[in-house]
Amino acid sequence: MDETTGSPAALAMIGLGRMGANMARRLARAGVPVEGYDAQAASRDALADEAGLRTHASLAAAVAALPSPRAVWLMLPAGETTGSTLAELRSLLSPGDLVVDGGNANYLDSQRRAAELKAAGLAFADCGVSGGVWGLENGYCLMYGTNDADAAARVARWARLLAPAPDRGWLHCGPAGSGHFAKMIHNGIEYGMMQAIAEGFSLLEGRKDLAFDLGRIAELWRHGSVVRSWLLDLTADALRDPDAMAALAPLVPDSGEGRWTIDEAIRQGRPAPVIAMALMSRFDSQGGADTANRLLALMRKGFGGHAVTSAAKADR
Repeated sequence: MDETTGSPAALAMIGLGRMGANMARRLARAGVPVEGYDAQAASRDALADEAGLRTHASLAAAVAALPSPRAVWLMLPAGETTGSTLAELRSLLSPGDLVVDGGNANYLDSQRRAAELKAAGLAFADCGVSGGVWGLENGYCLMYGTNDADAAARVARWARLLAPAPDRGWLHCGPAGSGHFAKMIHNGIEYGMMQAIAEGFSLLEGRKDLAFDLGRIAELWRHGSVVRSWLLDLTADALRDPDAMAALAPLVPDSGEGRWTIDEAIRQGRPAPVIAMALMSRFDSQGGADTANRLLALMRKGFGGHAVTSAAKADR
């Protein structure tokens, strides 16, 4: 809250994609004055009629519209985009201002950025955000880290509004880097849970003689089962339209967090085989195993005279 007026503290939301736009909407609907910016004009235009939310044609304009001390919340892709935006912000912000990185950045980058911004007199918080496209309606799970007690209190004011309820669904996890670390592990767990559900239904499908209705099995497990979950809910939804599922390419991208989780497991020397295998399965779906599989086929042919299948025949 603004201590002088009692109104919710304003902030700039930078990055108005699916997550950023809906977070901006949820805050604006809760009474927070939001100044929005996205490099894409279409993303800005999509929020033009949202009450309490103004969009700007430049980052500088969005920052300039804020009262002091200013707060800027980034919802940008990790890496180059976030880095260049932070570099620009350092020339636009003043000591006492706050930057929250709500993208899925590597926690090591967040620790470094916290130190760099502190040297410039700026507060920094790294915030992992979960909730996907349903966050606007249901709220988001937020886990954030910062070394600055005042920054932690400021972020909490918005977190209470973004979360499913003011008293749950958000947490100041600890020092800088802890928010993005917690989200990294969260996403690693997500990889494993998704993989287990997908493999289980694949095995059910494989027993044609038992005539399973996969959609009914999924719906059954949603009620009272120990594996009930939002991921199972999504699985049940997908299985209601098997034709649409059959039309999809069996390709599963990975956005980085699974790789970082396995990197961390190696650094700590702690086993994480389920997450590692789930990540490897995604690499396989992306064609990462194609060369190895071709070599395997050729080795079998070489030592045992086994037949090989041409790519053209395999595609038919």
